[in-house]
Amino acid sequence: MKRSTIWILTAVMAITIIGLLAVEIVYMENMVKMRNEQFSEGVMRSLYRVTTMLEQNETKYYLDQDLADAAAIYGSQFKGSGKYDFGGGDMMGVDTAAIADNHASTGRPANFNNLKNLHDSYQTKQEILKGQYLYQKELLNEVILTILTQSSDRPIVERADSATIRYYLTRELEQNGLSLPFEFSVSNRAGITVFHSPGYAPESAAQVYSQVLFPGDPANKLHYLNVTFPTKSSYIFKSVKFAVPSFAFTLILLCVFIYTVFIAFKQKRLSEIKNDFINNMTHEFKTPISSISIAAQMLNDDTVAKSPSMLKRVSKVINDETKRLRFQVEKVLQMSMFDRKDATMRLEEADTNAIIDSVIDTFHLKVANYGGHIEAALNAEDPIVNVDKMHFTNVIFNLLDNAIKYRRDDEPLCLKVSTRNPDDEHVEIVVKDNGIGIKRDDLKRIFVKFYRVSTGNRHDVKGFGLGLAYVHKMITLFGGNINVESELGKGTKFIITLPLFE
Repeated sequence: MKRSTIWILTAVMAITIIGLLAVEIVYMENMVKMRNEQFSEGVMRSLYRVTTMLEQNETKYYLDQDLADAAAIYGSQFKGSGKYDFGGGDMMGVDTAAIADNHASTGRPANFNNLKNLHDSYQTKQEILKGQYLYQKELLNEVILTILTQSSDRPIVERADSATIRYYLTRELEQNGLSLPFEFSVSNRAGITVFHSPGYAPESAAQVYSQVLFPGDPANKLHYLNVTFPTKSSYIFKSVKFAVPSFAFTLILLCVFIYTVFIAFKQKRLSEIKNDFINNMTHEFKTPISSISIAAQMLNDDTVAKSPSMLKRVSKVINDETKRLRFQVEKVLQMSMFDRKDATMRLEEADTNAIIDSVIDTFHLKVANYGGHIEAALNAEDPIVNVDKMHFTNVIFNLLDNAIKYRRDDEPLCLKVSTRNPDDEHVEIVVKDNGIGIKRDDLKRIFVKFYRVSTGNRHDVKGFGLGLAYVHKMITLFGGNINVESELGKGTKFIITLPLFE
């Protein structure tokens, strides 16, 4: 798949998933906003009902008080009088004995006297009902006047005590479907708290809901009922938590998509690197094979066989190209080290100074051919480490070979190899050159498998991108570490630290 196709698919999928996330976020925000509005509406409706019931309680208080006062003053006014006694007798409370006496004294017919007494009794009852109505009206007027003029003078703790407020709030909130803990306070117009519940903390609350207590009071005597809900956020979240799974699944889908895109580009890059590896490997193998083939054909020539110097030269070419081919094959075999979890190694006691000195002897002639030289300062007093000799030799060989490959053409090659003991537990190996150096951006990736540093205009440097990756892995398996310091155009220095053999 082309890189441009991958980018197009990535862009389309990214826009789709981001759009889906945006829609879900907006939906959740709207849901939370709606639930907040519903919550606030239910709370304010409950507060209004609480203040209404407190006003009704106060009206009942003054009404009971006036009735008690009236009973004390006028309680016996209508008692003991048959005229106003509607509890006994016949004919709607008419005095039958009085009717009989009246008939005996006047000599009038009983029916006439009965009608007259019935009429008088009806008028009397009307007068009594009228008096009761006027009394009740006067009583209510007195109660209303008392509420308007005197109620605000009562202490607020008597008009609305804490227990009553909590009871009414609990009942009204439950009726509005808001069964959650709350705290409240009562404050005056200046905002000073008169009393509050034990857990009331407005500074830590998301929102404080307020309602005027007794709106009929004078403006300078108004009090406010304030309510907070410590668990409001969790209550709102619970009401919209059904939308959380879809949001979480979308996030997981986004993460999987990002990881898939990353893997796709990594595989694409790996495919390109492997193609380069095959091309480089073909070239690296083709050159020595061609040289060996030509040398073999020359050996068949009688003139070459008769000339000892020519025969020696051809033999040297075959030997050198065979070594070169064997070295390249060894590098290809090194790649298998990266495909196995545990490399097969034979760890043993080894002298770093001796191994490094042997590798330097191998490179002396090669460095001299480029007009350069190698300086060795193997000063480690305790050079014994626990390594695989073959792999450790390959590590030093790779570092020196890279130094020759990435040399500068305008200056003779100078290689410096040194060893020392930085402490009693380690040996330090430094391989330094004066080559073309490495860019800062490349320093972070030079130990990555198949990664090859750009050589600019130089096209004679071939390789598989495995050398430094192999070096890093081997040093890590030996229990050491490797660092690199480089400056473009001035050279590179590799610093290896290995633990001493115990």
